[in-house]
Amino acid sequence: MSIDRPNICMVGHGMMGVWHSEALQDAPCVLHRVVGRRAEPTAEFAARFGYRNWSVDLDEALSDPAVDAVVIAGPSETHADMAIKSIAAGKHTLVEIPIAMNLARSEQIVAAAREAGVTLGVVHPMRFRAERADVIARIRDGAEKFRKSHGRFFIFRRQNVGATGYQRSWTDNILWHHTTHLIDLGLWMCCGGDMARADDMVRKVNCAMPAPDPDTGIPMEIALTVETRSNQIILASGSYYGHERIYDTHMVTDCDSYRLDENRNTLTTSAGTREIATERENAWRCVQDFVIALREGREPHVPGWSVLPTMRILHQAQEQWDALHGRQRLPGRPVL
Repeated sequence: MSIDRPNICMVGHGMMGVWHSEALQDAPCVLHRVVGRRAEPTAEFAARFGYRNWSVDLDEALSDPAVDAVVIAGPSETHADMAIKSIAAGKHTLVEIPIAMNLARSEQIVAAAREAGVTLGVVHPMRFRAERADVIARIRDGAEKFRKSHGRFFIFRRQNVGATGYQRSWTDNILWHHTTHLIDLGLWMCCGGDMARADDMVRKVNCAMPAPDPDTGIPMEIALTVETRSNQIILASGSYYGHERIYDTHMVTDCDSYRLDENRNTLTTSAGTREIATERENAWRCVQDFVIALREGREPHVPGWSVLPTMRILHQAQEQWDALHGRQRLPGRPVL
C-alpha cells in the first residue's frame, strides 16, 4: 500500500538527523515529529526544520497514530532497540547504518518487519552514489568484471568527537560502523547489486583487529579481507589513530579502476579526476528514496534484508576477535 505524503518521525538530531531533515524538506512528506534526549535542543531542532511536534519520549512518539514512518538516526548502539519498537508499533522504518551491532539483532529486525508487513530500509549511502550506477549495471550484465575493492577510513579519534565537531554522548565502533560501509560496498559491487547472491559468493573472511586501547576502551584499528568464490577480494582497513583524514574507496575491474574520495568529493578513473556530489548531498538521496518508495509502494533502494550478508561477514570478524581477546562488553557495543 502506498502513502502519498507520509508523516515522518525523526529519532535523533545529531549530524545524520540534520542531513536527513535537510533532505526531507524537499521530499513529498510531512515533518511531523522529532524525538531527542533533552527538551531544549529537541525543541530548537523542531523549530529549525519545521517539525510540527517534538518529544523526548520515543514510546510516546510511536503511539501517535498520525506517524506513518520513522527514521532512526540515534547512536549506533540504540538502532536495534529503536527499530524493533518502531516496527512493533506498525511504522515503516528507515534505520541509519548499522542496522544493529550484531548479527542476531539484525536478523531479528528484518524478520519482525517482514512479519509486520512494514517497509524496512537501511541507510547505506555508498550504494546511492550516482557515479557507481553505470559500473554496477555493467557488472550485472557481464560487460565488466569486478576484481577488487579497497576501502579506507582513517581519522583521529582519541576523543569522542564526531565529524562536525560535536561532543558525542556515545562511543563509535570501527567494525560495526565504519567497516560496515566499506564491506557492504565491496560485496554489493561484487554481485552487481544483486545482494540475494552475496552469501553464496563469500569463501573466506579474515580479520585483524587489536585489543582495546587502554585509554578509549575500544579496538582502534582494523584490516578485514573477504575472498569470494570467483577470486575477488574485498579489503577494508581503518584506524582511529590516523592524523591524516582518509575516507576513500578504490574499485578495480577488468576495464578500469574507480577511486572515490569522500573527503575531496572526487572520482578518479583512467579518464582523469572529476568532482562529484558531497557526502552530505549523497546522504540526502537515502531518505528521499525511502519516502518515494513509500509513495510508490515499492522496496527502498537498500531494503533491510539486503544488508544481512554484510552483517554475516562482520559477525565472522567479531567471532575471530572474540576467540583471540575474549568476548567482552565494549563502550558503544554493550552486547555479548
